[in-house]
Amino acid sequence: MKTFIKNTGKKLIGWPVENPKKFFMYSMIFLSVSFLLSLLQGIFFPSDMTFKIKPPILYSKSSVAQNNQTKNIKEMEKIVAEMQLLKVKRDRGELQKEDSLRIEYLFNQYQNFKNGY
Repeated sequence: MKTFIKNTGKKLIGWPVENPKKFFMYSMIFLSVSFLLSLLQGIFFPSDMTFKIKPPILYSKSSVAQNNQTKNIKEMEKIVAEMQLLKVKRDRGELQKEDSLRIEYLFNQYQNFKNGY
């Protein structure tokens, strides 16, 4: 069995060495056909995953997007109110380690809502 595989491998590897022009021609035909088929597939059967970028919420007119935008604005207002309370606490010098973690979390949440993620 091993000798059969070795002999077959030698024949397959030896053929391009003996016939370089035919090997090049067959390779170019294969590459050209593959290119044309992929081009036709892209034109007639486009992938749904090509453009998954969502437009900014400002330009969307659907009620779902507007509803999400109002939710985001309300959440951002809550975050700003809580940040103002923490600022007052900072001015009084009563901040603790947990408060600094909360400030960082609120800031990240605010950035997420602001950027629309």
